[in-house]
This record gives sequence, structure tokens and C-alpha cells, in this order.
Amino acid sequence: MAHTPHELAAKFPHKKQQIHKLKLSSERFAHLAEEYHKINREIHRIEAEVEAASDMRLEVLKKQRIRLLDEISPLLSD
Repeated sequence: MAHTPHELAAKFPHKKQQIHKLKLSSERFAHLAEEYHKINREIHRIEAEVEAASDMRLEVLKKQRIRLLDEISPLLSD
């Protein structure tokens, strides 16, 4: 797989160092980031047609990704 859209570092390019530090220092952030990564990869596999899934399953995953971003974003605020 080439570049996967929606990676956290791509969503928050100016926060790459903060993302790295939070993954190491905050168990909550590390968990949220890992869940986001896992869901994002699954969405990418479905959209690349590497993995089959219903449209409903894809929509559920996309909503989960948005929910996780909603939780992650405030943790990255200055």
C-alpha cells in the first residue's frame, strides 16, 4: 500500500512532534491514535478493494474515524 490518506500526521502536519510526544507520554492519546490508525487502515483496504465490505460497514468505520478525530483534535490544541 502506498500513502494512506487521513493518517494523523497528514491530518495535523504542523503537530507531528506533538503527536509523537503524546503517543509516548499519554496512554489515552496512544490508545486513541492506535484505534484511529487501525480503523483508517481498514477503511483504506476497503476503498482499495483489497478487503470486501458492505457500504454500511464502510460508513460505520468512517463515522468511528470522525469520532476519534473529534477526541484527538482537542488533545492537540495549543
